[in-house]
Amino acid sequence: MNSSQDERAPVHVTRYGDREFQYQIQYLTNYPRASIKVHVHPNGQVQVDAPGSASLQDIKAAVQRRARWVLKHLADIEERNRGVLPRQWVSGESQLYLGRRYVLKVISETEQRKVACKLIGGQLRVQGKELSPERTQRAVWEWYRERARHVFQRRLDLMVEKLPWIKAAPPWRIIEMQTQWGSCTPEGAILLNPHLVKAPTKAIDYVILHELCHLEEHNHSPRFYGLLDRFMPEWRVVKDQLDCKAELFLGDF
Repeated sequence: MNSSQDERAPVHVTRYGDREFQYQIQYLTNYPRASIKVHVHPNGQVQVDAPGSASLQDIKAAVQRRARWVLKHLADIEERNRGVLPRQWVSGESQLYLGRRYVLKVISETEQRKVACKLIGGQLRVQGKELSPERTQRAVWEWYRERARHVFQRRLDLMVEKLPWIKAAPPWRIIEMQTQWGSCTPEGAILLNPHLVKAPTKAIDYVILHELCHLEEHNHSPRFYGLLDRFMPEWRVVKDQLDCKAELFLGDF
């Protein structure tokens, strides 16, 4: 989660039996020399992390060894996405926030020019004049981004207090990402996906912890995973639950 997939990177293809899949290679600095990792992102994109010294032949061989595993994950994602219907942005649809579902209530007010979005009880209410689906969607998205700024700051401050290698909260900002929940820049800034605010607080804490661990250990080394195990022993379960619901969290906009 500390690197982003370059959309300009060449696309490679691997075949396994009668099936094939595409993947892109992300060459990373300060990456273990013998380590080549294959990732299937929640949206179905396949990324390979490799050290800069790795040959294309070695990378292709590593991907081929993991081809069956990749195809299984791609099939699981496809199966989950079959049940995800596009939103109409009308009353009665549900919206997720911090892991809970809320009913969307669209209220047209002839006198209220400015569109307002508020969480009231079990409803996410959007009120305004001449509310088209587009205006409703925009209002909900602005509400999500505002809530993300508050929630992420609070969870970040709490997490920083627990980590001995961090003296003060690092700079951070929200940015939409198609394949990642979070990222850590080479300069030490934390990037967080605003869609993450739809997930339970435990999942938000996991993503923040993951990125903060990269400030101490820049790659996915055994020491990095040791830090995750120390400060969130159940992180693997939390990560799996988050990734399994990615199509719900990322498919709204």
